[in-house]
Amino acid sequence: MSVIDCQNVSIRYITGDLKAIGLKEYIVRKMTGTYHVQEFYADKDITFQLEKGDMLGIIGSNGAGKSTLLKAITGILLPVEGTVKVDGKVAALLELSSGFDGDMTVRENAYLRGAMLGYTKAFMDAKYDEIIQFAELEEFQDYLFKQLSSGMKSRLAFSIACLVNPDILILDEVLSVGDGAFRKKSGDKMKEILSGGITGILVSHSLDQIRELCNKILWIDHGKQIAFTDETELYCDAYDEFLFSKKLPESREDIEKLAMRYNKRMQEKREEKQRTEAQKLQKILEKGEKGSAVEAAINILRKNCPEALNEDYFAH
Repeated sequence: MSVIDCQNVSIRYITGDLKAIGLKEYIVRKMTGTYHVQEFYADKDITFQLEKGDMLGIIGSNGAGKSTLLKAITGILLPVEGTVKVDGKVAALLELSSGFDGDMTVRENAYLRGAMLGYTKAFMDAKYDEIIQFAELEEFQDYLFKQLSSGMKSRLAFSIACLVNPDILILDEVLSVGDGAFRKKSGDKMKEILSGGITGILVSHSLDQIRELCNKILWIDHGKQIAFTDETELYCDAYDEFLFSKKLPESREDIEKLAMRYNKRMQEKREEKQRTEAQKLQKILEKGEKGSAVEAAINILRKNCPEALNEDYFAH
């Protein structure tokens, strides 16, 4: 049975209507004959299914419709066409500062967000210390939320979402928050959560995160579904090349060609890097700096052939 089932989901926005421009502007435009309402589809006929334990990576350029689709899955927006069925408790991080009160403390906001997710005070009492420790906010518990940096706010939101045991976790560009150490910690936490059978959706511009965490890919471009697949490496390669060439694929053959060009381009980059490193090493040797040459050679091996540093490597 599917945990998330989206069938032909279409979401339409209207620009220029009364709600968007206000009564005064509406009257002026009506009087001058310049009043026009425009409709456009942020997403059109999106179809995919996720089973328990799946991690879906949604990829696409800015304006593709990724965040809009997430809002439909979480129930914030209703599709004008198609259906969205979700089976399970959802924790969603769509806008990191949403659901928090700037004039309440970190402690109060943790309980507030927990209540919004449907958890009892007793449950949050048991989880609170773990949440604060993971977010690295032990010294800021009594600070007002508005006094925190954006990175601190993001860490708190991510920590609450991950530590309160949802059935479905939806993340929109949140694994890139914080410094490098916290990004690694959040990525490791996601792996731990997924190993427990949770279903997840990740929107990220980091293809490295998508490759590492996701077993399925949904590629959207300007609201149009390009692909839904479990061939994550092939389609990530193709998407990476699309970002370079700006040419959308129209067939499976196009996908394979894009992926092939991407791998060829990466191989050329690796070879160029190796040539550059070899040239640097040659210059060091020509200067007679043996110690520096040995150190440089070890660094090159460590990057390109680390197994060669094992004493048993040359014994075989």
